[in-house]
Amino acid sequence: MVELFLDGGPFMYPILLLLLGGLALVVERFRSLSQSQADSDGFMEDLSKAVRAGGPKKALAVCEGHDGPVSNICKAGLEKAGKADRVEKAIENAGSLEMAFLEKNMGWLTAIVAIAPMMGFTGTVWGMIGAFEAIEAANDISPAVVAGGISQALLTTAFGLV
Repeated sequence: MVELFLDGGPFMYPILLLLLGGLALVVERFRSLSQSQADSDGFMEDLSKAVRAGGPKKALAVCEGHDGPVSNICKAGLEKAGKADRVEKAIENAGSLEMAFLEKNMGWLTAIVAIAPMMGFTGTVWGMIGAFEAIEAANDISPAVVAGGISQALLTTAFGLV
């Protein structure tokens, strides 16, 4: 694998950096989303019991005892209980904040997904230019002359797509 990487030429290094960055973002998002995932069904059941038993103050205590986006949104609404005009706005604001947290770094991941194949295709063009320069220098069109450039072109394409 290392030999293939080295045979791919200079465009392999940016492709490797994009791969490592993408993997780091995937791991970060996986850890973050796994930690934010809560037992929503259990939480909602506890919340319903608390509202029936003690009203908004007891329900607020249940929200503070749970961690996750659903409990944070419910907590924001319960903190404004009794102020009907502010409850909806508080829930909308909390929902927006939670969505921003859940979507954090997705723009970077999207950029990497778009850039990596383009780097691979750029390496393909670079390799083909090298193949045609070798043909010109040798003044001959034999397979041995163009094999190196075509190999480099195909390697950068493959690594960029991966």
